[in-house]
Amino acid sequence: MSEASYDVIVIGSGPGGYVCAIRCAQLGLKTACVEKRETLGGTCLNVGCIPSKAMLQASEKYDEARNHLAAFGVKVGKVDLDLGAFMAHKDSVVKANTQGVEYLFRKNKIDWLKGTGRIAGKGQVDVDGKTYSAKHIVIATGSDVMPLNGVTIDETRILSSTGALALPEIPKRLVVIGGGYIGLEMGSVWQRLGAEVTVVEFLDRILPGMDGEISKQMQRVLAKGGMQFKLGTKVTAARTTNKGVTLTVEPAKGGAAEELEADYVLVAIGRRPFTEGLGLEAVGVELDDRGRVKVDGRFRTNVEGIYAIGDVIPGPMLAHKGEEEGVALAEILAGQAGHVNYDAIPGVVYTWPEAASVGKTEEQLKAEGREYKVGKFPFSANGRARAMNATDGFVKVLADKKTDRVLGVHIMGAEAGTMIAECAMAMEFGASAEDIARTCHAHPTLNETVKEAALAVDGRALHI
Repeated sequence: MSEASYDVIVIGSGPGGYVCAIRCAQLGLKTACVEKRETLGGTCLNVGCIPSKAMLQASEKYDEARNHLAAFGVKVGKVDLDLGAFMAHKDSVVKANTQGVEYLFRKNKIDWLKGTGRIAGKGQVDVDGKTYSAKHIVIATGSDVMPLNGVTIDETRILSSTGALALPEIPKRLVVIGGGYIGLEMGSVWQRLGAEVTVVEFLDRILPGMDGEISKQMQRVLAKGGMQFKLGTKVTAARTTNKGVTLTVEPAKGGAAEELEADYVLVAIGRRPFTEGLGLEAVGVELDDRGRVKVDGRFRTNVEGIYAIGDVIPGPMLAHKGEEEGVALAEILAGQAGHVNYDAIPGVVYTWPEAASVGKTEEQLKAEGREYKVGKFPFSANGRARAMNATDGFVKVLADKKTDRVLGVHIMGAEAGTMIAECAMAMEFGASAEDIARTCHAHPTLNETVKEAALAVDGRALHI
């Protein structure tokens, strides 16, 4: 016998899940959300996006005070780090955000079903022995850390991103396995605080999913700041002691092995869909060869009444992608026309400088055989960037050669993550490079670099 009946039960309260639940409730659907953590918000709010950004911001402030404020005539004397207060800032930000989601659940009359959820049958969800019924069940369980053969994560010396958020000390030597978003961000945090950071990446470039020029320039800037890189290198074994870790590494294409010594190792080679214990096999929900839930264009699985969004389905594992899918699905369930434009989902790397991208990379356009034009503009030619002493980076606009429609925008520089929103908006409305170029941008702002890059598509940038 069911404990209660709902229109919608969402399993998972990460950005995709909780946003889906809120939108369902706004649309008049009786909604519940299953979450086994003591706090809402999923990986992102608890041990992902939010705490990492709090640490990135705090570490940037520390680095700025130690190494950069003097250039502005600001003298601060000896700068020390209180690691306890540093971590307390991170914890307070997490608490405010998770409590915020709990408030939104109360406001929208969403029931929080506390415990581990499992689909028990058609329209049935079991939560720690209690059964609830729903017309629609949404899988929004997110993703988990991708393991690495030969390297066992113990969260003591060999860490996942979760462990890297709670180190008890500043490492003297930190090795990061993986040159993607998470590895570079967490590596940047601890490097600024004083660690010697080495990034080991299997491929021959960092940020492999981003535009090649962005990847190349980002590595140059990070290396200038002291980060070391071993590209085209694989880790084959790890040996831990009470004092540190010895990694065995060798060239990815074959060659002599060598050893790397570190106080701590961060494994950041990616994430995988989390579907364990959901009972998907028993109810017949199909997965693809990468363990992702198969869905159609309306987020429906092959089993009637069961849907999936976010990291458990194909597409970039980004919180905002999950949110957009959550809203779209809620509107579909309410009889509206929900839709997600996957060609206009931005991605951001929150290092300093930041890297941000939306749309196609130049490599993708070449592979497709599509004719395109390129417009680029450097931050070094922007007045506001000069005033900020933040002249590293550039904006790159890719537009269709015949129609001038914007196909992709790639930014490396200060506040790139904020600036990319303008470009995503332009692409959402099918803008041309000329449209961006003809739009009046306030002066002096960093966003003028976007306008200038759009002008450069037609060979008429004004300030270079």
